[in-house]
Amino acid sequence: MSATFEGHLRSERDLSIHSIRAYLGDLESLVKHLQALGVSDISKLDLSHIRSWLATMQVKGGARTSLSRRAVSIRLFTKWANKVGLIPTDVGLALAIPKAHRRLPDVLDIPNALLAMQSLATRVGEEETPAALRDCAMVEVLYASGARVAELCGLDFGDVDYERQTIRVLGKGNKERTIPIGNPAMSALKAWLTDGRPKLATAESANAVFIGIRGKRIDQRTVRTVVYEALSALEGVGRMGPHGLRHSAATHLLEGGADLRTVQEILGHASLATTQIYTHVSTERLQKGFKQAHPRA
Repeated sequence: MSATFEGHLRSERDLSIHSIRAYLGDLESLVKHLQALGVSDISKLDLSHIRSWLATMQVKGGARTSLSRRAVSIRLFTKWANKVGLIPTDVGLALAIPKAHRRLPDVLDIPNALLAMQSLATRVGEEETPAALRDCAMVEVLYASGARVAELCGLDFGDVDYERQTIRVLGKGNKERTIPIGNPAMSALKAWLTDGRPKLATAESANAVFIGIRGKRIDQRTVRTVVYEALSALEGVGRMGPHGLRHSAATHLLEGGADLRTVQEILGHASLATTQIYTHVSTERLQKGFKQAHPRA
């Protein structure tokens, strides 16, 4: 059943590999819950079972955003299961989806962002190692482009346009987009590709822009570790990873005067509503600065 549902998600829903993994995980969790209730036949699934499963997840400390996603994924499953005859009716159709609380993302302020980039450049000068060149280039490109970590890891040589100073990434739903990057990011990228990458490259490197110490295409976990370490020394900044750089890039673009549509295109958001959260971040930062600086705030 899971394999067939996975095929449906891949071929008909055109979901990303991460979304598919999450949806299949939700289905596996529901099936285990059904077994605990003594229900072994999926055709006996009803709405009370799904509500019981979601309630159990909530008791275990599941966030509202996770509960909302689980409800969506199971509704997708029941629609498919009814269509292929696994269950007699689409029991998930009447399931209410919990509204997720939208938490404002953490972002760097501009001085801290610049300090992080300067620290990485200093490390390059001090260490003169391929890893230092690579790490500097990765963080610069992430902050300059607002790209997702998976998009950075998927970059190939042909995706970099040196003349136009852009990178081409493959985003969610296999949608391509082209993102401009600035001079510092392009300089760091060139230094890595010229002086760093050749020293780590192996037959397994293929056309990957960023590779690990053993020559394989860089993985997301390594990129996250690099970003965590690069930002960990900043004063007043908690644990922030690549998505924090993406949030920061979007916020700084809006604060610098970019319009919402432009930021939407750069980030690859399907909906403008997703991009609008950054206007709230900017307003919140503006109010905080006012309260700290104005004598009659």
